[in-house]
Amino acid sequence: MQRVLKVAICAGFLALAASTPVAFADDAPAQAAPDAVGPAVPPLEPKALEILKAASATLAATKTLQFTAISSYERAARNAQPLYFSLVHEVTVEKPDKLRVITPGDGTPDEFYYDGKTMMAYVPSADLVAVSDAPPTLDKLIDEAWSKAAIYFPFEDIIVSDPLAELSKRMKSAFYVGQSIAVGGVKTDMVAVAGDDVAAEVWIGADDHLLRLVRVAYANEPARAHYETQFSNWKLNEPVPADAFTSQKAAKAARIEFAPPGDLQPPPAVK
Repeated sequence: MQRVLKVAICAGFLALAASTPVAFADDAPAQAAPDAVGPAVPPLEPKALEILKAASATLAATKTLQFTAISSYERAARNAQPLYFSLVHEVTVEKPDKLRVITPGDGTPDEFYYDGKTMMAYVPSADLVAVSDAPPTLDKLIDEAWSKAAIYFPFEDIIVSDPLAELSKRMKSAFYVGQSIAVGGVKTDMVAVAGDDVAAEVWIGADDHLLRLVRVAYANEPARAHYETQFSNWKLNEPVPADAFTSQKAAKAARIEFAPPGDLQPPPAVK
């Protein structure tokens, strides 16, 4: 969960908030309710850390990962009404140095390939591709893709070599919320985590320790938007074809430079 406490895109969790109701008597001045008194929640609750550690260990121990991630994000319409948009990502990972992300929609379909030496970002509808040398590990690729082209994957927190180590750098509190049977068709443990400017809730399979849902809210984001990522179709340690992490079609497309979306330039005209 390396960038759960960062920014962007990805990976979404809903902030947990508590409120105390105030009662009003007819024809009487309002009286503020006394502060609720309850057991203090430890900054890092052992039960929550145990669940997070089990999830991290399960992911860290895998050689290959395949899953579907559906990321949703909130944006205001012209009338300020909140609208929700979603992207589907079909993800294949081979550690420590291979990644394929096929994003069929919504939005413009795109594909991303990384084979340990080269990364390619391909837009099939325009037949355009950006190609660049890449660092030798997934951990370094994530920062490189963001630095070069503002490419962010909402699931990147779970494909790094040690998810909990990255999360722990920013985590200031973590506590156990309870169990749910409403997410992913399995029994899940709910854990709330927070850093200085973000609050997140995660649903993790109680038996298989696999992530099922993430919701996040960033305290300092002007729009106060919420983000969510659902995970399904998990496949662990299944064989992956050797040619899965490159694309001959993408390699033949017209080339553009890696750059943040607003800086992209069209390829030169063919003479």
